[in-house]
Amino acid sequence: MGNWCMKQRHQVYHEDPSVLASETHFTVREVKLLYKLFKKLSSSITDDGFISREEFQLGLVQNSKKQSFFADRMFNLFDYKSDGVIDFGEFVRSLSIFHPDTPEAEKVAFAFRLYDIWQTGFIETEEVKEMILAFLDESDLTLSDDTVELIISKTFEEADSKRDGKIDTEEFKDFAARNPSLLKNMTIPYLKCKYSKSKLIQHSMQARRLFDLEHTSLNS
Repeated sequence: MGNWCMKQRHQVYHEDPSVLASETHFTVREVKLLYKLFKKLSSSITDDGFISREEFQLGLVQNSKKQSFFADRMFNLFDYKSDGVIDFGEFVRSLSIFHPDTPEAEKVAFAFRLYDIWQTGFIETEEVKEMILAFLDESDLTLSDDTVELIISKTFEEADSKRDGKIDTEEFKDFAARNPSLLKNMTIPYLKCKYSKSKLIQHSMQARRLFDLEHTSLNS
């Protein structure tokens, strides 16, 4: 196991690459490449073997101080143990969702959790509005209140087939099938091991565009 063994916080334990490969869509070689990316991110502020929220944000938006709604949402999903840091196993398993070989159903499920801000099992109008406003703020863009409301209205008109004011997992799945652009950034081609380490680091942060306004506004 060599370098892959250390333990929690003070003695960090990193899972064996072959185990992670068997549980994800990565090969052992790809897992080892990801470890180089993980080391780069986890040591960008404090070299403790974990990716903190600030380090994760720094990797996504190149700024560890400015609050980022998107970075917070992604961090919370990657940190599925909810202990405030991302370990190597969480990092690999979460990035596996973005692997080109990952089934679409897994990508849809992850995207739903991303948009389900309140973790209720539904996506409601206020959650969509919060995402739109956050996107506009972080992108220095401006839309009128009427335009934002129109985007929300059109989204729910198409996605909320039960007309109950919220989007459940099945409705979201059907919505994604009719709107492939919703998942277009859920695949990162550079996670394939044929690419170089530098390209892997450069393009693994492509997920930053998951909140691209066109995903919310449909074809408006």
